[in-house]
Amino acid sequence: MIKKICSLLLVSFYILPLIAQVPQPLKQLLKADSMKGASFSLIAKEVETGSVLYSYDADRQVTPASILKTVTTATALEVFGPDYRFPTTLAYDGELKDGILYGNLYITGSGDPTLGSAHFTSDRYLFLRQWVEAIRKAGIKEITGSVISDESIFDTEGISPKCLHEDMGSYYGAGSYGLNVFDNLYQLHLTTGKPGDRPVIQSQTPPMPTLRFHNYLTSASYPIDSAFILGGPYSPDRYLYGVVPPNRPSYVLKGDIPDPALFLAGLLHERLQKEGLLIGDIPSCYRQLDAAGQWHAGEKTALVTTYSPPLRQIVRVTNEKSHNLYADALLKTLGLQYDASRTEVLSSFGKGVRWMQSFWKKKGIDTSSLHIYDGSGLAVTNRLSAAFIADVLVYMATQSPQSEAFIQSLPQAGLEGTVRNFLRGSSLQGRTRLKSGGMSRVKCYAGYIDKDGKRYAVALFANNYNCEGREITRALERLLTALF
Repeated sequence: MIKKICSLLLVSFYILPLIAQVPQPLKQLLKADSMKGASFSLIAKEVETGSVLYSYDADRQVTPASILKTVTTATALEVFGPDYRFPTTLAYDGELKDGILYGNLYITGSGDPTLGSAHFTSDRYLFLRQWVEAIRKAGIKEITGSVISDESIFDTEGISPKCLHEDMGSYYGAGSYGLNVFDNLYQLHLTTGKPGDRPVIQSQTPPMPTLRFHNYLTSASYPIDSAFILGGPYSPDRYLYGVVPPNRPSYVLKGDIPDPALFLAGLLHERLQKEGLLIGDIPSCYRQLDAAGQWHAGEKTALVTTYSPPLRQIVRVTNEKSHNLYADALLKTLGLQYDASRTEVLSSFGKGVRWMQSFWKKKGIDTSSLHIYDGSGLAVTNRLSAAFIADVLVYMATQSPQSEAFIQSLPQAGLEGTVRNFLRGSSLQGRTRLKSGGMSRVKCYAGYIDKDGKRYAVALFANNYNCEGREITRALERLLTALF
């Protein structure tokens, strides 16, 4: 009898911790009507020991939305280091004689997503003035050829084909290319009238006369802005749909620049003409010249190189602001390391994905759940697991030389970035660094929570819930505060 009791106690000793991993607050959340038919995954690991504090369906493949940026930024820091800077070089070919350049001026990109970015400078045209000054110092007064952008370091696939049609043309769906400028964004200034009227387009910043806007907007007394701009990469046509608030003398929508490389060549061309330089031909870019069979890669003389801020700062903006362009540019840059076989035909996105999968597999992390198509999380077919994210978070906190740069890139919940309102006023404010992720019926968080002198890697994902986004956000706040 005593032996039997001892055996039962021993079994209970091993079973109770497993039961404790699905705590009562989580059970209550899962019973809610809003979670009927939904997917939910949770894992919390003590960073130092790797021991699991909580776990629920952590191996399920879920839609990560912007949580994917934690993987992209972690990989970039590991591979390139926190001090890496993207170069953009202004150069010329041909012969320079008596102030006349018998050749072309080239802007050669490396995929830098920060050139003229509003996140790093209030003087967004500074780089352009520096380029003009370098041309002056070289003594160039006339160019017989043209200003050409060389964006060939990446392919022409600016946005993942797995992204939704409604994302193309929007400010958050800006494509990533070998040359990017001004966050690849423009502002469209409108005047709105009384409810039911069609808003009037007034101007663009920066101006892009080649864009054609098809305006189907309506002014309406609606609680939220539901307007959006649709249009594919390289297309001059932009379609405006939805509603905007009425009676606004100035209202701004943001959209993506459809061809940043060509736009940048035109921008420099125009600035040089204003400075009195004669230019023989119209601005162009690698994509156009290559398609016409007119691209000739020859020896060039560098005039000036513009460098991005260090990678640690780029990663910080990527995670704090959830910057899709930055994340996709980092993934494509990682893809430059990938040595494709003769039988592989991969896009710049595809090479980045293969490299990132291989990188974490070599670190001993199970990547079987990692099925992704971009670096930002905007592609709706992306899948990964909470367990995978937690393993990456633990690695970055305990083994990575770039641990501090990565952890500091995650915004403090309740205080900063996309999580400035999440957990605000709770006991976890100031003790939690989280990346948020969200799209239609997807809400998720991943990062670190500090409690009682210990740090925990946490990842939780809610997919296909049946309630408003605000409601699931509050539910996840209650869950985290109850668990910690």
